[in-house]
Amino acid sequence: MSMQWDYPNPYIHRVQVAPEHVDGLHHANNAEYLRWCEQAGWSHSVELGLDVTNYQSLDRGMAIRHAEYDYILASREGDELLIGTWLTKVDGRLNMTRKFQIYRASDQALILRGVWQLVCIELSSGKPKRMPQTFKDIYCPAVVAETSHD
Repeated sequence: MSMQWDYPNPYIHRVQVAPEHVDGLHHANNAEYLRWCEQAGWSHSVELGLDVTNYQSLDRGMAIRHAEYDYILASREGDELLIGTWLTKVDGRLNMTRKFQIYRASDQALILRGVWQLVCIELSSGKPKRMPQTFKDIYCPAVVAETSHD
């Protein structure tokens, strides 16, 4: 078995499942995956050249308006997880799509797939506003082509 990423060249963020991530069912709590995806998304954005201080100075940010997570397998304390993420759509106006896959490193088992629909907002008002040129210049070239993975 090998990791079958849905898109080429994922940005990979690594996490180790620690005791505080595990719940009464003896596996990583579902809420942890949301945090890990958020960390991966921010880490990828920073690598591309946009961090939270850029968002604040531009009074713009990409906010999640819809998120879906498919939990495929459980992960347990001590597991190393590889979180792959991509931008799969940026319309250059308001909308952006970010996708995720999480694999367990030890056996390359697929743990989770996720997708975020994001919208550009004005931070000061919370209202949707067009992406600034900087967002377009950085996010648009980072988009990978959509492919099917069914």
